[in-house]
Amino acid sequence: MMEGWIDQMEAGLQPLKAFILPGGTRAASQLHFARVVCRRAERRVAALLPDQPDLASEVIPYLNRLSDLLFTLARGANMLAGVAETEWRPRSRKTP
Repeated sequence: MMEGWIDQMEAGLQPLKAFILPGGTRAASQLHFARVVCRRAERRVAALLPDQPDLASEVIPYLNRLSDLLFTLARGANMLAGVAETEWRPRSRKTP
């Protein structure tokens, strides 16, 4: 189900060419924040794997795809609102 939602939303988005910084509309910002919470949950579940290895087969992949869905929905929210995404640009290093 999530795969279908991700595919459907990605079909209307520009392909990624750079890392996207969180932000944009209020809805997109809230979706990015939800993704942060989801990724935190994924890391915490991963820490449980030594004692509960069965979590690796379903819970970790589910949380990972949920994170992808939230990211895609955030991109879609910005696109629908006409708000451009902010691409991450590395700082240029000054040479002495």
